[in-house]
Amino acid sequence: MTRILHLSDLHFGRDRPELEDPLVKMVNGLSPDLVAISGDFTQRARLGQFARARAFLDRLEPPTLSVPGNHDTPLDNLFLRFLRPFGRYKRAIDRDLEPRLETSRMIVAGVNTVNRFSWQRGRFSDHTVRRMRDAFADAGDRLRVVVLHHPLEHGPEVEKRLMRGAHDALSAMHEGGADVVLSGHLHNTVTMPFSIAPGCLFVQAGTGLSDRLRGEDNTFNLLSATRDRIEIDTYGAGTRPDFECTATTTFTRPTGGGAWSRNGVATATG
Repeated sequence: MTRILHLSDLHFGRDRPELEDPLVKMVNGLSPDLVAISGDFTQRARLGQFARARAFLDRLEPPTLSVPGNHDTPLDNLFLRFLRPFGRYKRAIDRDLEPRLETSRMIVAGVNTVNRFSWQRGRFSDHTVRRMRDAFADAGDRLRVVVLHHPLEHGPEVEKRLMRGAHDALSAMHEGGADVVLSGHLHNTVTMPFSIAPGCLFVQAGTGLSDRLRGEDNTFNLLSATRDRIEIDTYGAGTRPDFECTATTTFTRPTGGGAWSRNGVATATG
């Protein structure tokens, strides 16, 4: 069983400082095999915001894998945004914009979906589509995970445009054998099979620290996964500065592949 804690959209600069210590304590206490962070470390990609994000990462005890979000490139400095959009991110977070992690139980591939020319809407290049198609060629029986910022599907309630190349990217991931895709961007939790690729599970995290809430509390997800069973615990913090498990969702599929099906949802009470 592989345990991946999924954080997203921390937005230092528009965060709730009272939640940072409880979040660090909870992450370290859960002791996952990996903390995957799907972008938007900062609100405006400013040096002080990146410094706070770096300090936060340095307090986490488990290994981390991160990708940038659209807020991690400067919005109000066009020179930096177009010529050196990821300079500050690379210095503070990770010089590799598309990191990859391989262990005996999982392969995790990071994807940079940020489009410097369209700040809000992401992009998935043809090159990255080809890379995703081959990402898990030697995975064997290991869990196959993709981490990116922009979601590959939107529900009917989402007004933002889907990123360019999303459907081709999802098809490539499905062909390559991806088991689960972790994303963020919309500040809402989603756990469901992709409609056009039901053999790949869509897991979207809400915002871990931001005060820009969209109908739900600050949240993160903890995945306990094999290739045929994934249990997702969602942790939330409401008005109190404390995170607790608020729901558990389980998905299963036939051994060796096939479509994911929701096996059950348990909502924590008290």
